[in-house]
Amino acid sequence: MEFKGKTWKFGKDIDTDAIIPARYLNTSDPKDLAKHCMEDADAEFPNKVNLGDIIVADKNFGCGSSREHAPIAIKAAGVSCVIAKSFARIFYRNSFNIGLPIFESAQAVEGIDEGDQVQVDASTGKIYNLTKDETYQATPVPEFMQELISAGGLMKYVEKKVK
Repeated sequence: MEFKGKTWKFGKDIDTDAIIPARYLNTSDPKDLAKHCMEDADAEFPNKVNLGDIIVADKNFGCGSSREHAPIAIKAAGVSCVIAKSFARIFYRNSFNIGLPIFESAQAVEGIDEGDQVQVDASTGKIYNLTKDETYQATPVPEFMQELISAGGLMKYVEKKVK
């Protein structure tokens, strides 16, 4: 499984309120959430992001509340994956539960600049910066977690297994 796209860079401690502000939690429709994804961190992000783009962030991405709306908004906005130095644990699990691939790599975060074109191989954890011709290593996604992503999340994975 590979992901390729333009990067958008954010700082440390991006909490779930910055990812999807609480004022929009009156809906759980992914399309509506996508319209406000990351707007408290970058007001123009929902208008700039394109299908396949990649979010790159410093440490503790997704801290704050345990709302699943945050990874849903990111995925619905068309972001193919998120690379960060570290993730809040509940955000980490919620991301895989809804099928959003995430990768931990301090080396990649330090090397990638906003706007770089990046390719990520989920099975090996290799992150290739096409813009700079550099390669970084992320923790590879375990095979089971790759199956969750391929299925579109935990619920779709279970539905497939039950059939």
